[in-house]
Amino acid sequence: MKRRQFLSTAAAGTALLSMPKFVLALDKDNAYRNEIGIQLYTLRNEIDKDVKATLKAVAEAGYKQAEPYGFPNCRPMIEAANEFGLKLHSSHFNSDSIVNNDASDDDYFDTVLEKANDVGLTHLVIPYLGDQFRTSLDDYRRVCANCNKAAEKAKAAGIQLSYHNHAFEFKPLEDGKCGYDVMIEEFSPDMKFELDVFWVEVGGVNTIELMSKLGSRISQLHLKDLDASVKTPSYDGVPKEAFKEIGNGVINIEAIIEAAGEHGIAHCHVEQDQSPNALASIKQSMEALKKM
Repeated sequence: MKRRQFLSTAAAGTALLSMPKFVLALDKDNAYRNEIGIQLYTLRNEIDKDVKATLKAVAEAGYKQAEPYGFPNCRPMIEAANEFGLKLHSSHFNSDSIVNNDASDDDYFDTVLEKANDVGLTHLVIPYLGDQFRTSLDDYRRVCANCNKAAEKAKAAGIQLSYHNHAFEFKPLEDGKCGYDVMIEEFSPDMKFELDVFWVEVGGVNTIELMSKLGSRISQLHLKDLDASVKTPSYDGVPKEAFKEIGNGVINIEAIIEAAGEHGIAHCHVEQDQSPNALASIKQSMEALKKM
């Protein structure tokens, strides 16, 4: 989806004034602006060097919450987030045993849920599917069944379980059907989606249309921008240069945030998988969000 161009005529300015409040996506009263998060994978290299300094910089840049990765093995991130006043609602976690439904690891997920409650998390997210779990539509059906079982257990513990997409889920496998189609069909009401808008667009899908289709089944959003040179769909990855700061690409982030409000999505997190200077990038994304 192309980014909305700036309105320059007087007539367009009048139209802007008549638009619903959420169109002014990060107006000072907008809930997502007031609680905007950052997926800390963006800053993994900086975190490896100095987690406290990095989380301090995140807070100073204006982010209000942090979404860690690798839970529950991310205690330094959690402690630093707490120290600098960053709220913790959600985390990506080590989830291969969930999607594989390894019965011997039932105690592991129980421990994850217990630790999530200790931290005060309300969301846990399956961040990725290994190649072995997605070679066919039947593979996806097995993953969905296993996720549904885990989501039921998570719900009983007061935790919302969700799945974070990349582009490969949109790759046609059989009769034009893709893995994400199976997820939409097979996920139970307890199992939701954390929608990564960059990877949706890389997968050749219109984010706004997908959000309309999923509605309240979306728990959270990952916001990032896509370089105009990238040809989509591209199911097997993109170059590092494809990842852009918000406002420097072709994704209509403002319209997506508007739609987030319409669908009751809980949280929005900025993420940029690749950047030569991740701290500078997250600051630039924040400034762009404030100007929308």
